[in-house]
Amino acid sequence: MGVVIVSLHVATGGALGAVTGSRLAALALGPLLHLACDRVPHEDIADRRFEIRSGLFGLALLGLCRGPLDPATLGAASASAPDLEHIFPRLRPHGRKLFHGGRGWHRAGGLRADVQLVLAGAIIGVLLKLPRTVHSTGMADAGGSAPARR
Repeated sequence: MGVVIVSLHVATGGALGAVTGSRLAALALGPLLHLACDRVPHEDIADRRFEIRSGLFGLALLGLCRGPLDPATLGAASASAPDLEHIFPRLRPHGRKLFHGGRGWHRAGGLRADVQLVLAGAIIGVLLKLPRTVHSTGMADAGGSAPARR
């Protein structure tokens, strides 16, 4: 795929969403984070099937544990979404990749693929332990129940 591994995009996007606590910020900043991560020199995973499945697994874990509309889940989806242009040619306007074209974002070398995978797992593990973000509805604490009224 020629980019930071999908799992690390999922993890860093999830962390971004958790830190901002905002669905809108998570969605808007995810693609920018993707580009920033691709600037870090890194190795890639040669097995595309493993790459896709590991990223989807991390995203599914966040969605199941934190909820599909939690900022961490949305940030993970948003930060990894630019990699979809590798798989679906229809996402390439006029056949050109927007995020991975000739703009020179990708940097080879540096961060090994196995290190990225362990780092992604560690970040996702932390995100699964953190309490869910409380939204304006007041319905999303770690137990999923509404706060007590006084």
